[in-house]
Amino acid sequence: MDSLTKFIRVHIVLFGFLCFISFHAEAAVKKYQFDIQVKNVSRLCHAKPIVTVNGRFPGPTIYAKEGDRVLVNVTNHAQYNMSIHWHGLKQYRNGWADGPAYITQCPIQTGNSYVYDFNVTGQRGTLWWHAHIFWLRATVYGAIVIMPKQGTPFPFPQPDREEVILLGEWWKADVEEVEKQGNNLGIPPNMSDAHTINGKPGPLFPCSEKHTFAMEVERGKTHLLRIINSALNDDLFFAIANHSMTVVEIDAVYTKQFSTQSLLIAPGQTTNVLVRANQIPGRYFMAARPFMDVPIPVDNKTATAIFQYKGIPNTVIPKLPNLPAPNDSSLALSYQDKLKSLNSAQYPANVPLKVDRNLFYTIGLGRNSCPFCVNGTRLTASLNNISFVMPRVGLLQAHYFDIKGVFKTDFPDKPPTPFNYTGAPLTANLRTARGTRISKIPFNSTVELVLQDTNLLSVESHPFHLHGYNFFVVGMGIGNFNPAKDPAKYNLVDPPERNTVGVPTGGWTAIRFRADNPGVWFFHCHLELHTGWGLKTAFLVEDGPGSNQTVLPPPKDLPPC
Repeated sequence: MDSLTKFIRVHIVLFGFLCFISFHAEAAVKKYQFDIQVKNVSRLCHAKPIVTVNGRFPGPTIYAKEGDRVLVNVTNHAQYNMSIHWHGLKQYRNGWADGPAYITQCPIQTGNSYVYDFNVTGQRGTLWWHAHIFWLRATVYGAIVIMPKQGTPFPFPQPDREEVILLGEWWKADVEEVEKQGNNLGIPPNMSDAHTINGKPGPLFPCSEKHTFAMEVERGKTHLLRIINSALNDDLFFAIANHSMTVVEIDAVYTKQFSTQSLLIAPGQTTNVLVRANQIPGRYFMAARPFMDVPIPVDNKTATAIFQYKGIPNTVIPKLPNLPAPNDSSLALSYQDKLKSLNSAQYPANVPLKVDRNLFYTIGLGRNSCPFCVNGTRLTASLNNISFVMPRVGLLQAHYFDIKGVFKTDFPDKPPTPFNYTGAPLTANLRTARGTRISKIPFNSTVELVLQDTNLLSVESHPFHLHGYNFFVVGMGIGNFNPAKDPAKYNLVDPPERNTVGVPTGGWTAIRFRADNPGVWFFHCHLELHTGWGLKTAFLVEDGPGSNQTVLPPPKDLPPC
């Protein structure tokens, strides 16, 4: 072998070794142990047992890098069945790790374990995880932070520090009993007693001296806040006194940057903002309060945390921000209008321009007969006049193993009875039916779904979450959607890409996505109140022709039904 050939071979081997090392340095396996435990926690001068992960409230943050594999072993020591949803992770072909109870799996029973095994592919940013059964996500939730691949910078100024901000709700009573009481009486359950920031309501509530979250900042430094709305039932305004925020990401998708004094975030959504500590050193309140533009009772008290400059004593009284009015609809809509995808060469917005399937879903509230309920009726909710009935076998299991009689694939593409959706209030149920009915979508087809709020009982805003997918929010408006005129106003260039979107009160939202992830994927209102009343369905996306376009086989430890 001549010296040149030997030189080349040695360098090929060395290059291959370095590539191997580099690949494994990037694509790590991250392992977590989640112990579902009941623990006594005190808030608002009252202690109560709550369900937690590892005894923590909120639960631990999952940290990963784009390309990593994540293994989370969930062991259930609580008296409730449990399942965990990794909200916003696409779980390509891997619905077995998605987590909604009786949709992709049966829940983990007391004393049992299940390993959620998934890859983080093509995503980076802030997502979150939460219980996906009953109202247990009131206390069982935490953040997911996905860093870009090694050597890939943020498409915005590098922050000096970052902080996770989880917005939530707190009930003095046992939240499961609150839900059961409402269901038994046929009326909405009692609203929460407080909102929280990182599990703490702040000093505007009694007995909160030890229950106030504070983050220390240095003057001149830039801080990245990863804000998550973990609340069960409330859209929230968020602001920091005297400080503007620059929005750089929503639902783990980078956005065109814009500055705002306050932001609106619906349950299930995440928003990353940059905040520069450029004010006179002091203590400033971060604050969250509900947005509700119809006369429906909500917990309208303000949760607070402290944005505290280094070196400032705790005796300095923090300043409150000027939060928008709770019913400021115009601000809410103008904020949504500012959200745009980057649509850059590195982060393109691949909006479907041709639509294969047009869907139109109306959102309705109603009353069904209930002799033992308070008013002789029970509140219900529906899409296209169908109130979804949860099965007792996971839909994905039934689909994969061809178990008959669990669901039907005849969910209608449009409502059975057109009417003036946002006109005068209607109290009729318009033939509301109950059933486990879902839509079948061919693999790789493009879908446009228009969600239309209605004035059945009352108009109201609704945040909708699609599991297994991101989608593009191509249009939004007030009143009835007009198929002849409104599509002409769509943004098909740089619309925001999300996994959870708000349908405005008395209005409509249009989304588009490509059905390229086979499996059964839940689609539901992320207000836990409405989900429990039946405001949900699912999409069965068929397998594709390729070997990597079919649902993966289930894991061996899949929880039994």
